Amino acid sequence: MNKLLAIAAVAALNLTCPAAFAALAVGSHAPQFTASGYLDGQPLTFDLKAALKKGPVVLYFFPAPHTDGCNMEAHMFAESIDKFHALGATVIGVTANNLPQLAEFSRETEYCSGKFPVAADPGAKIAKQYDAKAAIPIPVSTRASFVITPNGQIIFAHETMRAREHIEQTLTALTDWRAKHPG
Repeated sequence: MNKLLAIAAVAALNLTCPAAFAALAVGSHAPQFTASGYLDGQPLTFDLKAALKKGPVVLYFFPAPHTDGCNMEAHMFAESIDKFHALGATVIGVTANNLPQLAEFSRETEYCSGKFPVAADPGAKIAKQYDAKAAIPIPVSTRASFVITPNGQIIFAHETMRAREHIEQTLTALTDWRAKHPG
């Protein structure tokens, strides 16, 4: 997807009624996936099942790198990564955008700063499994965040185009879960 098409898709999402969003429900079992991506510009394959063996996972979907809301959200996750790690969590960002853009996005200091991986979701197939695919003709995800426990249960799901809420609310959900599940 070229940058102009990505910007148009994000603009269309901003016009979509928030009530049309329908992220996978709390209590659901998280669909397993593997996805190609980057961490600090280095290629990787993210495997949800393997990540969950290490602790909870914060999975967030974003419409497109190098767009205002997605840039801000990635930067905010990067700024808060130490808080997520202190709670034992892995953070992964997933987009239906192209893989080459993600290499640059993952290492740029104004975005991910090399602090967490971002992965490609060609055709928004993973987003569709999480009910986070936008209801527009091109494959793009909504802005949705999930907190997934090591046993694969979704304990938090949040979907809104307001990027700031995702970081605050996923941290709160993790903190509450960790209080009940120390160690």
